[in-house]
Amino acid sequence: MKLKDALKRKKFIVTTEVQSPVGDDTPEAVVEQMRRVRGRVDGISLREVELEGVVGDNVKTCELLEENRFNAIYQTTTRDKNRIQLEKDLSKAHDSGIENLLVFTEDYRITGATLQETMFFHVDSGKLASVLDHIRQGQSVAGKELERPINFTIGSGVESLWGQNVPKKGMEEMETMREIGTGYFLTTPIFDLESFEKFMKQAGTFQVPVIAEVLLLRTAGMARFINRHFKSGLVPDWIIQKLAKAPDKEKASIELFADIVGSLKDLCQGVHIITFGGVDKLQPYLDKAKL
Repeated sequence: MKLKDALKRKKFIVTTEVQSPVGDDTPEAVVEQMRRVRGRVDGISLREVELEGVVGDNVKTCELLEENRFNAIYQTTTRDKNRIQLEKDLSKAHDSGIENLLVFTEDYRITGATLQETMFFHVDSGKLASVLDHIRQGQSVAGKELERPINFTIGSGVESLWGQNVPKKGMEEMETMREIGTGYFLTTPIFDLESFEKFMKQAGTFQVPVIAEVLLLRTAGMARFINRHFKSGLVPDWIIQKLAKAPDKEKASIELFADIVGSLKDLCQGVHIITFGGVDKLQPYLDKAKL
């Protein structure tokens, strides 16, 4: 089933993320990794990676995923691309048969008191709207006619704010993305379910499906690394302690994941699983969470 159709039917969506291969890695190897969960995920997003000037080929990997009966999600940024470059990338993806798009800025993990900082996945909505408006009508941003109109099922990220009131400008940003035609909002990682429920009451006013990001935490060390390098306090201390003290680390990790996902099934329309390179370890987590 296409991601667009799954969203319309209000199916509980399961998506995950893999990294575009760089160096000696190959797109074929990425596809091979995902075979174990074929039929159990509704979409696979490809994260743009640049390593020492070498950029992973998102489009090629997405194309191979589509050829192997996966719903590929082309993931790109808006902040560091002008309209012409954004149009070029979207046209290339569309010509390769990719129907799903996920957009946000490269520095989405920075947080702080201002809108630009607190909106983890802040999208340059004005730039994106301009490009989408043109290509949907079959025109380039320069006004030239394209071979065909271009459209995508769009996902856009939002900061879930852990129970704080979404600021007025944050609500305006979500409304803008809704008007652009976003098919779903993707949140930042969820741990505090009570706070997330408060966020969902506000997000519900837009009548756009919400997919919650869930981290696959395998060890306490991994959780501490995330807090140290991405956002202080992102992973709650009680989770770190549970993983640290558990005699069976894998079992504790799987149970934590299943508990969070089980609660989210009553709150939103899906989960986006971040595996931190552990796609090959995803199957028992899906089993436990009944996904």
